[in-house]
Amino acid sequence: MLDHYRMFAAYNAWANRTLYTEVGKLDDDAFRRDTGTFFGSLHRTLNHLLTADRIWMKRFTGMGDAPRRLDTILHEDFSGLWAARQAEDARLVAYADSLSEETIAADFTYSPLTNPTVITHPLGPALTHMFNHQTHHRGQCHGMLTAVGGPSITLDLIYFARTEGKEFL
Repeated sequence: MLDHYRMFAAYNAWANRTLYTEVGKLDDDAFRRDTGTFFGSLHRTLNHLLTADRIWMKRFTGMGDAPRRLDTILHEDFSGLWAARQAEDARLVAYADSLSEETIAADFTYSPLTNPTVITHPLGPALTHMFNHQTHHRGQCHGMLTAVGGPSITLDLIYFARTEGKEFL
């Protein structure tokens, strides 16, 4: 499982780089346009992804800032958001590299923001959720990107593995 999570962390950073490269070419109106998705715009959805990752990483490591709302806008401007995303992706990669099979299998306890009860289960499913959550919302961002006139991009995990992530094959 350890290589699985290391691959997900590397894929996550690559997919975010790919997405942000194209989103960064949009004008501010397109970046902020409400497209009718759950968080509305690329601006709000990308902020949500960063917010959620910070919440999970605070739970996993006990370190860093963790917003108290899932719709927190951490950065109003694209460049600040992109710089923060890169730093968080580096943090995720370092965290995945620090894991052991024992840590992944060990119990993990946290309280969800939306239902503050105590939940305990192995760390592995929470890690899987965090990376799956990224993929889910990046898919929404891909749809928004094309809806506002941007290009269709390839974000498939297997494409990453065949190109930049060959060490995971």
